Amino acid sequence: MTATRPRSLTSTFDIPRPPGLTWYVQSQQPVGYEVSLTRGLLSPVNPVLARSVGADGRKPVRALVVVDRTVDELYGPGLRGYFEAWQVDAVWKVMPGDEETKTLEQVVEVTRAMTDMGILRRTERVVVVGGGVLMDVVGMAASLYRRGAPYVRVPTTLVGQVDAGVGVKTGVNHGTHKNRLGTYFAPEATLIDPEFLRTVEPRHIANGLAEIIKMALIKDAALFQLLEENVERITNHSLADCGAAMSEVVSRAIAGMLDELEPNLWEGVLERSVDYGHTFSPSLELRADPPLLHGEAVAVDMAVCVALAVGRGHLTEADAHRALALIAGFGLPLTHPVFTPELLEVGLADAVKHRDGRQRLPLTDSIGSCVFANDVTGPELARALDFVQAYADGADR
Repeated sequence: MTATRPRSLTSTFDIPRPPGLTWYVQSQQPVGYEVSLTRGLLSPVNPVLARSVGADGRKPVRALVVVDRTVDELYGPGLRGYFEAWQVDAVWKVMPGDEETKTLEQVVEVTRAMTDMGILRRTERVVVVGGGVLMDVVGMAASLYRRGAPYVRVPTTLVGQVDAGVGVKTGVNHGTHKNRLGTYFAPEATLIDPEFLRTVEPRHIANGLAEIIKMALIKDAALFQLLEENVERITNHSLADCGAAMSEVVSRAIAGMLDELEPNLWEGVLERSVDYGHTFSPSLELRADPPLLHGEAVAVDMAVCVALAVGRGHLTEADAHRALALIAGFGLPLTHPVFTPELLEVGLADAVKHRDGRQRLPLTDSIGSCVFANDVTGPELARALDFVQAYADGADR
């Protein structure tokens, strides 16, 4: 299409009367990234991490490596030795990775490190080694720096390996809200080595197991049964050893999560089964004192949703008791004194805003499948709390 270019803006080139001129632009950008489960990631004979930053061991390359402070204490020498062996000129940034540091200020701190390094926009990578909090912070920094810099995730916690490290969301807390500021920005790769779990404390293993239980309840009945059969066997060491049963637990959780995320990476569809356990938990997580881990708050949320499902006839009481027993069996809480009917209503109201005006509340529809509710009431929430409390009181006796 061609048009005569006017010499000047005269009456012959006036903008037409309403509706005026409209240009419509449509573009698509393909997104692809790898999630790899590998053993011995820090062994110099394993090329996976080196290749992810463009190293071949023959010519030097640069990378910014942002590592969790605790992880650096445990694995710093191994990380540095690995990159040196592959001729990676690594610039190191050691940062805290706890929930209190999930802030916009920390995002800016990472971008400062990128600027100080003089990182090249497309050919030099940022590598983040740590848990979900640090991956969210660094991912957001990478998404903002020059409107997008490539990065690689190396999750070192169970929740990072099965949940936070496999999607494309980044974010930080803001005000009184969790993950209120964030972006969608895919890494080039997520590299998962179960060996990191050997040094994870039991409470943090349970934290990650909450996300695995979530996937079992809303998507994978076989995973639920596998968890039931291995409650006493799942530990940091068994997960790190990654035998047949543990490998299946982790692999099924990751595969199930990716299966749900891939068709809806940018959340164009707001009915998301993976939001199970994440409706009321943000309010609890921010108000609990002493603080709860993310998975602990999710566990209490899931318990309420199990009870709601019973009340609506989606789940038998026997299966509800199985679900609650599994959550409690991994040392996760079922109740919390902050979780009152009033707080549940506040959390649901906030979720309605996040979900564009509807509840879109995922509930278990028999173990291994999901249904959405949009008309949950305050009295229902109170009855759900009573159901869970009655079960917890009986289990304690």
